Amino acid sequence: MLNNFLKLWRGKGSGLPVTADEEALIASIDPARLPKHIAIIMDGNGRWAKKRGLPRALGHRAGVDALRNIVKLCRQLEIEYLTCYAFSTENWKRPPKEVTALMNLLVEFLQKEIDELCANYVRVSSIGRTEELPPAAQKALQMAVNKSSNNNGLILNLALNYGGRAELVEAVRQLAREVKQGLVDPEAIDENTIGRYLYTSELPDPDLLIRTSGDFRISNFLLWQLAYTEFWLTPVLWPDFKPLHLLNAIVDYQNRERRFGGIKDF
Repeated sequence: MLNNFLKLWRGKGSGLPVTADEEALIASIDPARLPKHIAIIMDGNGRWAKKRGLPRALGHRAGVDALRNIVKLCRQLEIEYLTCYAFSTENWKRPPKEVTALMNLLVEFLQKEIDELCANYVRVSSIGRTEELPPAAQKALQMAVNKSSNNNGLILNLALNYGGRAELVEAVRQLAREVKQGLVDPEAIDENTIGRYLYTSELPDPDLLIRTSGDFRISNFLLWQLAYTEFWLTPVLWPDFKPLHLLNAIVDYQNRERRFGGIKDF
């Protein structure tokens, strides 16, 4: 099944055979040890466009193509959760023309892809202050969430108008209100309590974080949830991120020893 996907992806339908290197990479993946939740900081669209003398908007459009292939591969691998950093609370600082292009692209992606996503049992969800998105973006997102709500495959979680600090501020405010109302005992607050007030309360913490474009920072993304996540960083710009890069990240993840602060017995 995975070989067939790679064959079609490499050849754009021309039927090119999967190479020996690709076969070896696929064979080295242990299906029993796949990350349950993958998070991606999709960085580098603007730089990709600049290198080619293109408008930044075309870089973002190329980034959507990359996302489409990664979603398909995650579905093939039966990954349970994929959280993609699509638009941060800081991205509003970008030129209005670029912000408008990003919002229009979000609407276009959701409207064009929702039928195929549903055909592959992908469920769309979101985190962030989505109520502050433009009305058309809110409408398209709600349509995708509603239409895919009964799907039982991959959960595609889009971080939109999302900021890790904003998420924590909102969680603290809500928790403080409930403490004030006598609904929560301050002495009973623990990590699990805080987790219930986060946007991601229904999701497990990411097992693997992928960041493209060569930067070494998390850019206000999932500040609480990434405490013990494995990081995989690559200089590849997001529009150039291929399914084989994801497979490499998964192989590297599976070769690591996750101790969560402890040590293995001698």
